[in-house]
Amino acid sequence: MSNILTRLRNRRANPAADDSAQPAVAPVRGPRTRFGAWLGRPMTSFHLIIAVAALLTTMGLTMVLSASGVYSYDTDGSPWAVFGRQALWTVVGLVAFYVALRMRVQMMRKLAFSGFAISIVLLILVLIPGIGKIANGSRGWFVVAGFSMQPSELAKIALAVWGAHLLAARRMEQASLREMLVPLVPAAVIALALVVSQPDLGQTMSMGVILLGLLWYAGLPLRVFLSSLGAVIVSGAVLAVSEGYRSDRVQSWLNPAADAQGSGYQARQARFALANGGIFGDGLGQGTAKWNYLPNAHNDFIFAIIGEELGFVGAAGLLCLFGLFAYTGMRIARRSADPFLRLLTATATLWILSQVFINVGYVVGLLPVTGLQLPLISAGGTSTATTLLMIGIMANAARHEPEAVAALRAGRDDRVNRLLRLPLPAPYVPTRTEALRDRLRSRSDRPPARAGQKPPPKRSRTPRTAERPVRRSGRAGGQQPAAVGGYGAGQRKQGRRARTLEGQRYG
Repeated sequence: MSNILTRLRNRRANPAADDSAQPAVAPVRGPRTRFGAWLGRPMTSFHLIIAVAALLTTMGLTMVLSASGVYSYDTDGSPWAVFGRQALWTVVGLVAFYVALRMRVQMMRKLAFSGFAISIVLLILVLIPGIGKIANGSRGWFVVAGFSMQPSELAKIALAVWGAHLLAARRMEQASLREMLVPLVPAAVIALALVVSQPDLGQTMSMGVILLGLLWYAGLPLRVFLSSLGAVIVSGAVLAVSEGYRSDRVQSWLNPAADAQGSGYQARQARFALANGGIFGDGLGQGTAKWNYLPNAHNDFIFAIIGEELGFVGAAGLLCLFGLFAYTGMRIARRSADPFLRLLTATATLWILSQVFINVGYVVGLLPVTGLQLPLISAGGTSTATTLLMIGIMANAARHEPEAVAALRAGRDDRVNRLLRLPLPAPYVPTRTEALRDRLRSRSDRPPARAGQKPPPKRSRTPRTAERPVRRSGRAGGQQPAAVGGYGAGQRKQGRRARTLEGQRYG
């Protein structure tokens, strides 16, 4: 349609010209709307991830204040107790967000193994009676001066960062199956066993999703991935029916009317709260389920309070925010040139979305209750702080997109970067180990020369302009040579589809 209108305008402007005699020129297609032009800007991913995180954090604090007032007054004598602790942990999470946003990628990778080792030590210490505290039937908490901390939340981030570093250093799809699985899978199994010992089925499932996400986005063969997925599902089913209270939850999910006043009471009250909300809800702060009708209304079942007070519109709006977060996370992963950031961002997006799916699933009755919190919305200090830390890493990856690096180092002004006083991002350059590993593998992949066969002629070292672009110094304007995978002008001209994305799958 646009081509026909263009031809009609040309005929009106120059009726004497013959269209058939003129060569066909392909029209230059640009963004048709302002929104499309905004999506094409270099810093769009960075602005999107910060905006979504700010909206989710604000909505979470608001709903925690509304859902926890009655519980706080009954337990502490003040309606602000739970909200105060949640606000304090949110401040801690914002500090962690800012630190992750400013941290150099090389420093992040250097600290990856140390962070995972420290998280394993914390998981061991929390199992020792007298050090770890029991809450909700699980010995998985450190309590200091009234503030609780869950080391399994830190272990999830440590596993994601160290696993992404390990797989990126081995060049993902170019690695053998043993290099992909060892030592990542044995180390992850140790962490999973320690979390199961607490026991905490929700955190175990979340950590299993992180492991599977790392292997999937790293290019694990489909046959091996499906077998691993089947093993994880079978293990989860065995763990779900191994303990008495977990077995009761599964049975109440399969037959909600069997024990409506016992194991099925919480899930039943959550559906009542959602039904009472209707389309537009009863109003913020006007819900009745939080008046001790729905246990853990401010924590595991806060989505039911959102549905009761804000209605279907508010619940759907929250899910749309998480959908926008999913789009932004995968956009950052797709546009990243660094395989470490690409793998880490995609895995973090899958991890957070899996928690959203599990939490909303058991609130609406599609899944059995597991006790996994809704990220940035539920009252949970460690969960909120660690989620903000991971989102800070994702925002850091957004600043390291090739287009964003080129724009910032070219001196283009960005208000958010100027307001946060962020340093200039460095272009991606493969490490010496990665480059050496690639050269050795390229040599080993060459077929051996046959007897009596002449060796192939050596290529001239003089570069030809028709074969390859002229290399330029990477110091001028922050550009890097195209031969080492930098963000130079030659690489940007190729477009996003021309950049090889090693081993990524976003299906």
